[in-house]
Amino acid sequence: MIIPAAVLLFFASAGIVPGAAGRPVDFLLPGSLALAVIASGLVNLGIATAYERSYGVLKRLGGSPLPRWGLIAAKLAAVLALEALQVVLLLAVATAVLGWRAPSEASIGAFVAALLLGTLAFAGLGLLLAGTLRAEATLAVANGLFLGFLMIGGIVLPVDHLPAPLGSIARILPAAALSDALRAALGSAPSPEPASAFLLLAGWGAVMAGLAVRTFRWD
Repeated sequence: MIIPAAVLLFFASAGIVPGAAGRPVDFLLPGSLALAVIASGLVNLGIATAYERSYGVLKRLGGSPLPRWGLIAAKLAAVLALEALQVVLLLAVATAVLGWRAPSEASIGAFVAALLLGTLAFAGLGLLLAGTLRAEATLAVANGLFLGFLMIGGIVLPVDHLPAPLGSIARILPAAALSDALRAALGSAPSPEPASAFLLLAGWGAVMAGLAVRTFRWD
């Protein structure tokens, strides 16, 4: 809950977002929302599920009347509830503290679609790690990916300002796709190719969810 809001406040107040069109908050708010999705789906869900698997919690639940799809649905509902709280917090901070206002080009439908596709991609990645790696490895990898996405995912620094080889890699990652999709949806700092961002994000979501379902081990 705290890190995305802190990132938004710090970088927007410092005004150190190179190359971003408009005010810093216009670029940073969608990036902070993307960071909230990554934190909820990849870090929180992945690490918690990995330790539940390590401690035998999932194995015991697998022997209960609760169906597996019910457990997964409950976990995804918890992630979406956490994301909803973070969306409210970040929009409140951007509006009340940084003076952000949603432009007329903003689309609620596109915004919800971007959040859902981002949740599918990063929750799928979190469950993929949790279902295949040891808990300690999941902890390390999830936090490492979180920091990597923060630095090169178009969250606080435009991808165009990264070194050429790194920028090429960043453009195909789900973090940059989610950031661009949210910017297009909010209309504050539009992505030059919003359709490509949504399609790339949907592709990541399908791949991550599919791999998680095929490889997840409950004990």
